[in-house]
Amino acid sequence: MREIMVLAEHRMGEMRDITHEMLAKGRELAEAQGDILVAMLLGSGVEVLADALTPFADKVLVVESPELENFNSEAYQEVLKLVIRERKPRITLIGHTSYGIDLAPALAIDIGAPLASDCIDFMIEDGRVRVTRQIYGGKINVEAILKEAEHHIVTVRPATFEPGEPGPRGNIERLEPPATLGPGRKAFLEYVEPPPGEVDISEAEIIVSVGRGIKDEKNLPLITGLADALKGEVGCSRPIVDKYWLPKERQVGSSGKTVKPKLYLAAGISGSFQHVMGMKASGLIVAINKDPKAPIFRIADYGVVDDLFKVVPALTQKINELRQSGG
Repeated sequence: MREIMVLAEHRMGEMRDITHEMLAKGRELAEAQGDILVAMLLGSGVEVLADALTPFADKVLVVESPELENFNSEAYQEVLKLVIRERKPRITLIGHTSYGIDLAPALAIDIGAPLASDCIDFMIEDGRVRVTRQIYGGKINVEAILKEAEHHIVTVRPATFEPGEPGPRGNIERLEPPATLGPGRKAFLEYVEPPPGEVDISEAEIIVSVGRGIKDEKNLPLITGLADALKGEVGCSRPIVDKYWLPKERQVGSSGKTVKPKLYLAAGISGSFQHVMGMKASGLIVAINKDPKAPIFRIADYGVVDDLFKVVPALTQKINELRQSGG
């Protein structure tokens, strides 16, 4: 019985969503292959995080060291290459995040493992790893079979898979950090927080996004007013950023942020595939567009075919009335 290994990603004492997304897909792979699902947790003082992972994995491997308190790709690589060589898992899943983009290629070279990056799906068939990736800016899905090897590494696009439900609690196994672990060429300095007033929309639970249908920058207060009424954040499609009406940090799509809010309201957005790539995993999608053939309606849970300049003010007013009345 072999292992499917998932590298747990955490930051400032909190587990990142990508970890539970990978564990859900890892569970699917493990059950299909009769393998064991293992969560690999590196850090310092991570007892609480380790315990929280036990309902989602058969085993939680924990390596603690002061050098692992904050993410450092060199330190992570040093630990993972030894663990992988010793345990020989079938596949290691790593988030296609700033962590994974830094770590996975060097780790793959170090251990001589095939690497598939930014995958939106993957499976194991007859012992071979088959992955699905997107090319040409998401216009085409490509399936590829990785070459045969003892171990494979796959980085997983965030917000691609739904987190799984907790199950029976797995065991925690503590491993000693390698004796070679120590200061290297890289060193963690600090976390740089967004300036006051700025937010990371990928963490927002409610997003009101605007597209070229807003027509003019002076009309943006319509959207910010609706976002404020919903206690959400403002997002946008690429044309709004290209016009410098909103900053790049607010862009949703393949060249912007990938988001997964509970509610995504798209106003005046046609729904190009580049934009859809960044928000299709949202819990509830509501679209407002006067073009009944707009592609956004293909993925929307609810659609309003009307002029946003009529719908948005009326919707904002109604929400504010309900809030004032305690509704």
